[in-house]
Amino acid sequence: MIVRLKRGVSRLSLLVTLVGLGGCTALSHGFLNPQGPVAGHERDLFITVSIVLLFVAGPVLLLTPLFAWHYRLSNRSDAYRPKWNFSWWVEALIWIPPAGIVIGLAMLLWHWTQIDDPYRRLPGTTPVEVQAIALDWKWVFVYPDLGVAAVDRLTIPAGRPVHIRLTSGTVMQSMLIPQLAGQIYAMGGMTTELNIQAHRPGRFRGENTQYNGAGFQQQKFDVVAVSPAAYDRWAAAARRGTRTLDAQTWRRLSARSIITKPVEFARVPPMLFEHVLAATGDMTHSPPKAVR
Repeated sequence: MIVRLKRGVSRLSLLVTLVGLGGCTALSHGFLNPQGPVAGHERDLFITVSIVLLFVAGPVLLLTPLFAWHYRLSNRSDAYRPKWNFSWWVEALIWIPPAGIVIGLAMLLWHWTQIDDPYRRLPGTTPVEVQAIALDWKWVFVYPDLGVAAVDRLTIPAGRPVHIRLTSGTVMQSMLIPQLAGQIYAMGGMTTELNIQAHRPGRFRGENTQYNGAGFQQQKFDVVAVSPAAYDRWAAAARRGTRTLDAQTWRRLSARSIITKPVEFARVPPMLFEHVLAATGDMTHSPPKAVR
């Protein structure tokens, strides 16, 4: 019996440790540790809303045990008023604070929703253009200005805006880079947009958050932010590569598979993104120019 109890305690301790470590990982790789302006805004908004909601949850958590204690069956010392039915101060307490909280949150969320619109271009220099194509179970990133592409690795210059157009060559998927920006869907036959920026060089985690089959849990990629000079060196090295993303290679890449390490292509067919878009329906999901 004692041996079983010790084993149970050991297993429980291990589980608690793993959960704790998982929480640390989630915090360090999530939006609570932002590395870009969009994720920073999301972190600040989350904290602000959480503090405001404490004014909703706090009174409930505090008054529930107090009401239970005050109106207990054994409390016979307080006045018994069976005909009481209305009180102005109670009505004011019920309606005014919640209405103020709802109005305040609505104004706050409206303001930050406009600022952090994923289609809104970030201020700064001319953005790096990237085309992201979601496949099963990998991401293909095409750099149309460079004529190169990479699979499961997005290399960007730190301190410079990056404009990403997304589509899917298969089922609907969703891109999430928690430390840089929020979630945005990629759908076959449609285009969506995402604008990101990294404050500093580093390696950040990206993934697909929309279930799309057996390889879903492994459809992750690295976002590698480097200095502008290092980005120029990477671009030059990528263009000197030997791999070509021809039709035969694209057919193999489009098949359901998981690659073990990122791959770069020095030559990409012109208008590859547009061809994938046309093959899956050719619709757009972009706001009018005046809205941006």
